[in-house]
Amino acid sequence: MDVLYIVLNIVVLLAIIGLLIWMQKKHFSFTKRVFTGLGLGIVLGTVLQLIYGAGSEVLTETTGWYSIVGSGYVRLLMMIVVPLVMVSIIQSIINLEKTAELGKMSAWIIGTLISLTMVAALVGILTATVFDLSAEQIEAGQAESERGSMLEDRLGDVEAQSTPDKILNFIPSNIFLDMTGERSTSVIAVVIFSLIVGIAVLGVRRKNPEQAEMFTKIVNSLYAVVMRIVTLILRLTPFGILALMANTVASTDFAGIVELGKFVIASYVALAVMFIIHLVLVGVFGLNPMVYLRKVIPVLGFAFTSRSSAGTIPLNIQAQRNSLGVNEGVANMSASFGATMGQNGCAGVYPAMLAVMIAPTVGIDPLDPMFILQLVLIIGISSFGIAGVGGGATFAALIVLSSMNMPVALAGLLISVEALIDMGRTALNVNGAMVSGTITSRIMKTLNLKTYNDKTAIEENTSL
Repeated sequence: MDVLYIVLNIVVLLAIIGLLIWMQKKHFSFTKRVFTGLGLGIVLGTVLQLIYGAGSEVLTETTGWYSIVGSGYVRLLMMIVVPLVMVSIIQSIINLEKTAELGKMSAWIIGTLISLTMVAALVGILTATVFDLSAEQIEAGQAESERGSMLEDRLGDVEAQSTPDKILNFIPSNIFLDMTGERSTSVIAVVIFSLIVGIAVLGVRRKNPEQAEMFTKIVNSLYAVVMRIVTLILRLTPFGILALMANTVASTDFAGIVELGKFVIASYVALAVMFIIHLVLVGVFGLNPMVYLRKVIPVLGFAFTSRSSAGTIPLNIQAQRNSLGVNEGVANMSASFGATMGQNGCAGVYPAMLAVMIAPTVGIDPLDPMFILQLVLIIGISSFGIAGVGGGATFAALIVLSSMNMPVALAGLLISVEALIDMGRTALNVNGAMVSGTITSRIMKTLNLKTYNDKTAIEENTSL
């Protein structure tokens, strides 16, 4: 009988996918298809949990089959990340008119990312204080206690790494290993390798222009092929979001959310405030924030459901280039850097809120100016190299809390709401990367204002 229910659930998913395909054939916009998939995924996940109950065998089997569509889509995106980052950055550098632009571009992107993360830390501190959050308010069950113990064990590995060691981790010693994404800093390592290759080609161009020209043609051809692969994969976005959202909602521990409701609400308030700051910043640089918001919503929708900043890189780059009019080189670098450093949600808001919650339990006044200054600086420095996939926030919390000499077990007590909050954090991370790219391109006067202000650009360039 269980098999019959599972087959029925799969048929329902396939029927909804059929609806999305019909919408595509009827030329519904990409944004409408993405949000239809998102909405129907929420409804489907809710119905599945209400009928079968969280943790049931039928639900577990069903989500396993749904993962073929959802997780399979994320895997395809992760597959293209390294080739896309590598070829895009090399191509961007060899097409620069002035090599000095590279340093200026990198400085503005990284500076914006880290500055916004430090602002996010202040927002996290303020929110935790306003909501009067405290570690003592959270009760630990067996699963939470086990997670807390696991994090304390993992803390030893984190503390063993000094700041110089963490910086050294960015430098690739085996680029082929980093192409596999084996390390949390693999994307940055690939970026650094690509920068070196691009700079080397500029040097060859001065001495052997013919060889440099041949290499440039090869890179441009590879770039065209890679971008075509990206387009093919992005056509699957509505289907991927549908399955990911259905699985997330169906597997959500709603009882845990209710129990930790105050922390969940406070977290999303902090994320919303930071999101508004992003939009204000876009406005400060003379751009219409509402136009920006409308064009990035499909990307943020995927980031929200997938919980993967790295997996969102292809969508991030495409949206910046085609919808926002960001310079190609800036888009490539901001999306790549933003996936592993300066993450406003995971490395900014979250660790700051935990530190404020824990501080009173160890005799520290969380409103002490010196405590706040130290916390913000540590968050800014430690935000380098945070993994751009699910779990990055926990790693960031371990680094920050251990640097502040605080216990780390609290991060384990929030296990029941981790996925729900991580969805919002990831969307904010990706938005921070897109804002940094948009602002940098604006500062360097390479932003195509015609494309940015063209309300149909998102329709025309994402008609996948």
